[in-house]
Amino acid sequence: MHDPASPSSSSEPADAVSPQASADLVEEVMAWYSRALLAERRAPHPDPERLEHLLARRKECVDDRARLEEASTEETARIAASYAARLKELKGP
Repeated sequence: MHDPASPSSSSEPADAVSPQASADLVEEVMAWYSRALLAERRAPHPDPERLEHLLARRKECVDDRARLEEASTEETARIAASYAARLKELKGP
């Protein structure tokens, strides 16, 4: 019986990342920045530079999420790899 989930049945390369998986990574990073923004805003003395930095990074996430709508397979994989690395860095050791 033919398994439709097997890699040989896909027309995409084996290392291709689905647009949804990439979007999920971007959204997870975006959520991290949103939580950090909320925490910074609630701090007794919010740091304006940190707020600006966090807002800029979250805006990048929004922009990259929108780019995924029409991204090529290669661009989707690049975005996914970038956000996977960033998420690992944000979550720390």
